[in-house]
Amino acid sequence: MRDRLLDGAATLFPGYFALVMATGVISIACQLLGMRPVALLLVVVNWFCYASLWTLTIVRALRFRTRLVEDMSDHQRAPGFFTIVAGTCVLGTQNVVVLGATGLGTVLWWFGLGLWFVVMYTFFTAVTARRRKPSLARGINGAWLIAAVSTQAVVVLRGVIDTGAPPPIIVQFQVVAMFMIGAMLYLAIIPLIFYRLTFVPFAHGDFSPPYWINMGAVAISGLAGSILILRGQVWPILEPLLPFLRGFTFFFWAVASWWIPFLFALMSWRYIWKRDRFRYEPAVWGMVFPLGMYTTCTYQFDRAMGYGFLDPLPDVLIYVALSAWALATFGLLRRLWAVGNAT
Repeated sequence: MRDRLLDGAATLFPGYFALVMATGVISIACQLLGMRPVALLLVVVNWFCYASLWTLTIVRALRFRTRLVEDMSDHQRAPGFFTIVAGTCVLGTQNVVVLGATGLGTVLWWFGLGLWFVVMYTFFTAVTARRRKPSLARGINGAWLIAAVSTQAVVVLRGVIDTGAPPPIIVQFQVVAMFMIGAMLYLAIIPLIFYRLTFVPFAHGDFSPPYWINMGAVAISGLAGSILILRGQVWPILEPLLPFLRGFTFFFWAVASWWIPFLFALMSWRYIWKRDRFRYEPAVWGMVFPLGMYTTCTYQFDRAMGYGFLDPLPDVLIYVALSAWALATFGLLRRLWAVGNAT
């Protein structure tokens, strides 16, 4: 058991907290769409996953510090550390929305905010100061957008905590500022990814699950904007910004919607046209999370804008997201079973 724990910690994928992100957002979507038993079950599952991943992360930091430091400056693997921030905040949002645990959510918000500062500035300093850097083709992928996801996850969690009464004005200011920072990070990184997709040779094997975060990052930006619009009558700082927030939020939702057919087309190209075999890998949770996030974003966007005609979309998409989560979970359990038998 001890050797298995050490092996798992040594090889831990930095982005594995995307498992917590995916489970949390699908649980939230189930709660919003009236599937409470599933939402409650996923709360239990998510706390187990969160505790397990933190255990492995702490062991890795204590026993395999060199590998951890190397990952932190690796252009491919380092963005995965942002999933720790996003996973913490999505778990907090899940507990507030599903269980009404605002106290616990507040604790996780402060913890997530602290992690955001540590990971954000450590990552960008490390990859900037690195002497030898990869080419754009080798260094960039959709995982870089988790920087934007983690920022907007902080915004969403605070938005679901303070629904009836406004937080202190300095907190309101900080949350709005982080919404803008999250938008900046998406708009700064996505052109590099789009250039890599369209102008740099791209083999079918290069299309990995993290590219789905192209959609997930802008979907959570749309969700964050929708939550702020819904708080507009409660938070004084938001009232003069509401026209801007409505326009920007519409932009985010529309862009997220645009990405979905394109990503499905690339999946068909890889797995149907090129007949590549689909295998479980830790990064697959980076594909499950955006499906759940778009479902939740569309639900809240429809209510924030007062449309009402988008309701059928989340009613259907929740089953797509749940199916993807179930398949990924099956792959994970199968992997764990194989590792257990091998040892």
